[in-house]
Amino acid sequence: MANEANEKDTGAVFQLSTMTSLLAGVYDGAMNFDEIKEHGDFGIGTFDHLDGEMIGFDNQFYQLRGDGTATPLTNKNRTPFCSLTYFRPQMTKTFDRPIGKEDFEKELHKLVPSDNLFYAYRIDGVFKEVSTRTVAWQDKPVPMTEAVKTQPVFHFENLKGTIVGFWTPVFAQGIAVAGYHFHFIDEERTGGGHVLDYVLDHGTLQIDRKTHQSLYTPDTAAFLNANLSRGNLEKEIKVTEG
Repeated sequence: MANEANEKDTGAVFQLSTMTSLLAGVYDGAMNFDEIKEHGDFGIGTFDHLDGEMIGFDNQFYQLRGDGTATPLTNKNRTPFCSLTYFRPQMTKTFDRPIGKEDFEKELHKLVPSDNLFYAYRIDGVFKEVSTRTVAWQDKPVPMTEAVKTQPVFHFENLKGTIVGFWTPVFAQGIAVAGYHFHFIDEERTGGGHVLDYVLDHGTLQIDRKTHQSLYTPDTAAFLNANLSRGNLEKEIKVTEG
């Protein structure tokens, strides 16, 4: 049964499974779209068999695939990993001149009170450049560091679009991806992916500070039997996140 408005935990980042499970090759879908949308109207993630990137905002969710397409989700879509929230921004800032990824992230740090909290971000605007990658369907549960070796990379120029994602504190590394983790989709909803780099020409930033994380651990056989102790966690995440 759908949550009533006053029952929604708008202060939480809902986390389905862990980044360490993806690194271990656990790609079996643990929830379908109808189930995950009970936990937020905004978020990012991936799909069963690592079949593309998820992006959602304004309660509209899409599957961004390696063939360059963007498709609205249905209940047939299942996910092994996602981060969702109810996006209720408390802060807005307009950028009226070009700014690249490195300088933009410095601005983000200036706008928030602490790196030790969770934040959801949304950037709407015109982008001079955006580079994305999209993970592809995996027949076998290979480690994610192997899966990303064949991922397609897309380059967009001079187009409108939206970036959404999260800041996760360092202490939660391995549960999610510590630091910034963003996905992009163009205004026409035809393509996008996991963000590698970007230059914002002009646009609007919205920030939603979150008070806590809600972690759901799957009961799939793949998750229960996985070795989630990663000896080179930082290196593996650096490889997979680009």
